[in-house]
Amino acid sequence: MAEAQNNFKATQIKFERVKKAYQEKWETLHRSLQSAGYQDNFSLIINAYKAEGKLEIWLKGNTDQKYSLFKTYDFCAHSGILGPKLMEGDKQTPEGFYYINIFNPVSTYHLSLGINYPNAVDLFRTGNNRKPGSDIYIHGNCVTVGCIPLTDEKIKEVYILAVEARNAGQEKIPVNIYPFKMTEGNMNKYATQFPVQTSFWKTLQAGYRAFERKKNLLHITEVKGKYIIK
Repeated sequence: MAEAQNNFKATQIKFERVKKAYQEKWETLHRSLQSAGYQDNFSLIINAYKAEGKLEIWLKGNTDQKYSLFKTYDFCAHSGILGPKLMEGDKQTPEGFYYINIFNPVSTYHLSLGINYPNAVDLFRTGNNRKPGSDIYIHGNCVTVGCIPLTDEKIKEVYILAVEARNAGQEKIPVNIYPFKMTEGNMNKYATQFPVQTSFWKTLQAGYRAFERKKNLLHITEVKGKYIIK
């Protein structure tokens, strides 16, 4: 198992952009990790907020009980409006609970981390008569038609952190994409502007609140177009 994990990083670092990212960013990033109390093995959760344009990196060491906020990155561009992605071509950034399923070291957008959109909730919402779309990434560059762009410099760090977590044995790295920080005040504010989304947003808010309370992995079931948080 350890050999297979180490092979993941070894395989990734053979690609020129990943190798260069480590050369440019790892020394400073590793020093920041150590200063924050993280050793070489940690797991990762990514929380993203569309309205605020923020992507948060939460880490947990092997002996830690909870995740802690490590770094926050700004989106460098936005696409669509608040509300989930409904179909191919709508330029919406998805909202929901996902995980990284692709590491692309030769992306058109420098480096990119793909998420498992569409999931069962997305497919239920889209229905049988529309294509849900696909190819949603956290990536470099600064253009988007539904993805989360961070600039090339920022994606180097996020990509490295994801490689390190995967290499340490984390098979699924959660990516939780919220329309906004789902406080009660924000819910009231945005529900007035987007009333059709209120019911769906409440299921996301349950996950947001659970993470705020426990600072740990969410236990999520996808049932008939809704997220059930346990």
